Amino acid sequence: MSEAVLRTVWQDFEAEIDEKRSTFIAAVRRVENEEEALAFVKERRKLHPDARHTVFAYLLRNGAARYADDAEPQGTAGLPTLEAIRRTGLVDVCVATARYFGGILLGAGGLTRAYGGAAHAVLEGAKRAEYIPLSYFLLDCTYAEHPKLENELARFGVEEQSAEFSDRVQIRVGVRAPRGDVLCARIVELTAGRCTPEKLEECTVLVPMA
Repeated sequence: MSEAVLRTVWQDFEAEIDEKRSTFIAAVRRVENEEEALAFVKERRKLHPDARHTVFAYLLRNGAARYADDAEPQGTAGLPTLEAIRRTGLVDVCVATARYFGGILLGAGGLTRAYGGAAHAVLEGAKRAEYIPLSYFLLDCTYAEHPKLENELARFGVEEQSAEFSDRVQIRVGVRAPRGDVLCARIVELTAGRCTPEKLEECTVLVPMA
């Protein structure tokens, strides 16, 4: 592929760590814009109304990023959270960490380790997904050619597939964009030119990772 595959989280996840009697509860959510990120932070604050602080950071596909220390010493909470996100290589994620104060001051170094550690724990534990660029094609073939094409598509490993049966068989397939031309050439070869794939569209889909 000419471009690196972008990864994010597939679903919400939560992790908890303790540091000198303070409890740090971190949660992550996939978000598409700042509005969704801030709504997630607001949701987490409502969920933990007694937390002393609710720190957050987000990073989007377009490079937009923001963090907030929520009254913790500057640079000890939001920034370590954002750096944890960047180290994973994930995008379109927001991490919000609620801290329940345990009565012992942690100092700048302790806070940095705790918030960074909580963010790392939640990001590493969350199920991930990839943004996959797909090219969609329509294959129009006869009933006699259909089994042959089905076998080839299974061997090729298409990402999405559906079929409609009428006078002929129309198969809609989605294949990773760089392999589209290869698939088309193979279908034309396999059917001796009787089936020429029609390109429908290109789009990016989110696919969970194993």
